[in-house]
Amino acid sequence: MKKLLSFTFLIFHFTSFAQDGPSIEMNIDLETTTLNDTEVFDKSIPVNSYNSSLTESSINIGVNEEFTSDILKQRLESLNQKTPFNVEYNATVERFIRLYLKTKKNDISNLMGKANYYFPMFEEHLDKYDLPLEIKYLAVVESALKPTSKSGAGAKGLWQFMYHTGKQFGLNVTSYVDERSDPLKATEAACKYLESLYATFEDWDLALAAYNSGPGNVSKAIRRSGGLRNYWNIRQYLPAETRGYLPAFYTTFYLFEYGSEHNIHPKNSKFTFFETDTIHVQKKLTFQKIQKEIGINEMLLKELNPQYKLGIIPANGDNNVLILPKNLLEKFISSEHKIYNLPEKREASKHIIPTRINSYVVQQGDNLPRIARKFDISLLELKNWNGLQTDYIIAGQSLVITSKHNLPVKKKPQKNNNSPIKAIKTTILSGQGFEIYKVKQGDSLFLVSKKFPEVTIAQIRNWNNLQNKSYLKPGTELKILTKKE
Repeated sequence: MKKLLSFTFLIFHFTSFAQDGPSIEMNIDLETTTLNDTEVFDKSIPVNSYNSSLTESSINIGVNEEFTSDILKQRLESLNQKTPFNVEYNATVERFIRLYLKTKKNDISNLMGKANYYFPMFEEHLDKYDLPLEIKYLAVVESALKPTSKSGAGAKGLWQFMYHTGKQFGLNVTSYVDERSDPLKATEAACKYLESLYATFEDWDLALAAYNSGPGNVSKAIRRSGGLRNYWNIRQYLPAETRGYLPAFYTTFYLFEYGSEHNIHPKNSKFTFFETDTIHVQKKLTFQKIQKEIGINEMLLKELNPQYKLGIIPANGDNNVLILPKNLLEKFISSEHKIYNLPEKREASKHIIPTRINSYVVQQGDNLPRIARKFDISLLELKNWNGLQTDYIIAGQSLVITSKHNLPVKKKPQKNNNSPIKAIKTTILSGQGFEIYKVKQGDSLFLVSKKFPEVTIAQIRNWNNLQNKSYLKPGTELKILTKKE
């Protein structure tokens, strides 16, 4: 598959291509111009070929004069010791590094600022799949960390997935949502894709080359080289765009790791990944409505949620989430009735949900006054607890007969009372009680239910009046029935 690449868009303006798609033109014609034509960028840099010898005097880039080839070799070797990638010195990598130091330091600083948000997200997913954490630099090469970036061939997102490749790895595209631009879902898909490529080639350089040009092109290059399986040995047999892909990756790797030694530091960093959180959207919702109710900046909302193409979050169960700064998440939750156009919250109803623990099943011939006397409660309490406006009841109906966790002591039946009410068998048992569980950061109803055997999400909702709630605020105390005799 041919993979679209526009080397960081800001940094590499000269090459682009796509998964299973044709080479496309950017600023130069790839059919007649190769990556060794660096005069396209700076005519003062005389470079004749990728493998030409490179001396300090041939490139006067104006950086620290103490940055010699020997220092670069030492630093690359240091990087090589801490990664499964094959980080080796050669003239091509050095030329890329020096070119960037001369012309793109400001762009790299901006990318470092954006990386403060995206890299923790990438590292979390890479660690989940036991992949090298250095793969995070690939997204810099692919998209300049711009989740809405789109190539002329149709590749899109941080990891530049073509439509069919995205579908293959679980990324859906609809009129409202393009999951290729979803940072979380696209990163998950990229991990799966890279994992499969490494399983095929058992070499990370070849896996990255295959991510760029497709595994078919890498396999053909191996055959044409006589079976060689080192990227630098088969490089001449790869498509022109892929011949610059690994040098760009290692250049990015080096500059992010040794940026401070070249006076390159992150800038324009707006926020970090840890300053945001997600919430599931219950109903169809527009960005315009969210902005109006919580006062979030329009551009920030779009940057955090780039997968929603039209600024509309469709109603689709729990699949669609909204990412917000943590300092606005509480405001969103407290304003949900306005955001979703729900009725204003009113005084909580006094009626109690009947359960096996607190209810009595009405028998033929029962009436409310008799049931109230039977359980030593007032008629008003019985009606309030059950939301009854009249005295009408029907056999088989469940009525709440206590507001406490334990059943109140029953009065002894009067001698002349021919009430058909029978003694309660196991509707409510003595010795039952609730444990208080304090919600922790990251908890959900599902996770809490798993902490208590035989407790369901529905039960937790009933015990705590959470019928319309999906988000649990840390520190909330939940009642969990744990004691049964």
